[in-house]
Amino acid sequence: MTSSHDPLKRDRWARLRFAIVGPLLAAPPAAGELSPALLALSTKSWRHPVSGLDVCFGASTIERWYYAARKATDPVASLRNRLRSNLGRFKSLSPVVIQILTAQYHEHPGWTVQLHFDNLRVALAGTDASLASYPTIRRYLQTQGMFRQASPKRTTAGALLARDRLDRLEVRSYEVDYVSALWHLDFHHCSRKVLTRAGLWVKPLLFGVIDDRSRLVCHLQWYLDETAESLVHGLSQAFMKRGLPRALMTDNGAAMLAEETVSGLARLGVVHQTTLPYSPYQNAKQESFWGRIEGRLMAMLEGEDVLTLDLLNQASQAWVEQEYHRTVHSEIDTTPLARYLAGPSVHRDCPDTTTLRAAFRIEVARRQRRADGTISLAGTRFEIPAAYRHLPVVPLRYARWDLTHVDLVDVRTGAVLCPLKALDKSANADGQRRRLAPVTTTALVPPSTGIAPLLRQLLADYAATGLPPAYLPSDDQEPA
Repeated sequence: MTSSHDPLKRDRWARLRFAIVGPLLAAPPAAGELSPALLALSTKSWRHPVSGLDVCFGASTIERWYYAARKATDPVASLRNRLRSNLGRFKSLSPVVIQILTAQYHEHPGWTVQLHFDNLRVALAGTDASLASYPTIRRYLQTQGMFRQASPKRTTAGALLARDRLDRLEVRSYEVDYVSALWHLDFHHCSRKVLTRAGLWVKPLLFGVIDDRSRLVCHLQWYLDETAESLVHGLSQAFMKRGLPRALMTDNGAAMLAEETVSGLARLGVVHQTTLPYSPYQNAKQESFWGRIEGRLMAMLEGEDVLTLDLLNQASQAWVEQEYHRTVHSEIDTTPLARYLAGPSVHRDCPDTTTLRAAFRIEVARRQRRADGTISLAGTRFEIPAAYRHLPVVPLRYARWDLTHVDLVDVRTGAVLCPLKALDKSANADGQRRRLAPVTTTALVPPSTGIAPLLRQLLADYAATGLPPAYLPSDDQEPA
């Protein structure tokens, strides 16, 4: 038996051969004494470098090793097994067989080697080409990089392009040099169902954010949906716990690409990086963490028959803080908590909750109804203050899941002008109305100035031509 510390097979053979002829090189025999020395070595038993059994070698073989080692500058290297002269060549495979096999692989990359071999035998039936052995077909496919490819779960154009891109481009592991330089965000579908307060069994989703350098979990929470509202709720807690990162990597889910998420990250100065479509390996640190969740956390909850969302969240927080953060990570050779505290860090302080809530909102424009000074937003009427009744189009900022905070903003600077309130028809029925201040400083009823200046100029120019008026007055008109 061999261990992981044993030398390679080629080195084991070279060392055995050098051990046999080494004494002859250290003390060269005198003239006429080489043959007796070789015969004496051929009678000895040696331990086979692979099987470990006793083996003997002929005098001519030992003589060949002796002269090869004596002539070489590196005796051990000269005694290694020589490479086959036909290495990488497949003489038993004719060009016709290679063409059929290659076309067959490109058409069916998900087939096993055995399936390729069986179909190749049928395809060559009735032809002059001979079929090579199964090991030869397998070695040829391996040397050409024609490995079995798993069929994508989705056969859309994007999934196929992602598969082809993975074949063409190399994949490399990476790690940033600073704490909070890059966070990973993702949702994980739980393997078990939970019982909700409404008495329904549903599968929850785990929201998680991990720091790239330290592998520290910035926040972890279970939700019943994967919406932008849940994402912003969990991400805001991560910001309040660990501060603002410099960049955030997500996939291309609807919640990650929602306008509230994209706009909020931009307002907070966080670079939003998305993975390529159908390429979860780019967020591999997050995917690896989900394996820890299922392998340890969920495994310890197998004895709990009735699983609730509250119990899941409590257990998750306890497991992350007490075990995961304090266990040595195999990739970084330390605990995530120790590496996070050691830094160096480029995080920024988190703003207050009001600023966070105001950041994750979208900005839309609505036309103001001049009759009563209201706009319609998501099926709800909002009143516009009278001071802005002159605006035909009103820019608004709000979150689609929260209509209690709708702000009127300046379209030029983005500054919040005032909050808007939903229309309360019952309160407006009291008949009390405020007197409106004029929109402009000019008088409401300007004095009469007679004919407009342009028309007065046109009359003067027409009179200067000397032509009579180009019309005939009627009988009931007085002559000019």
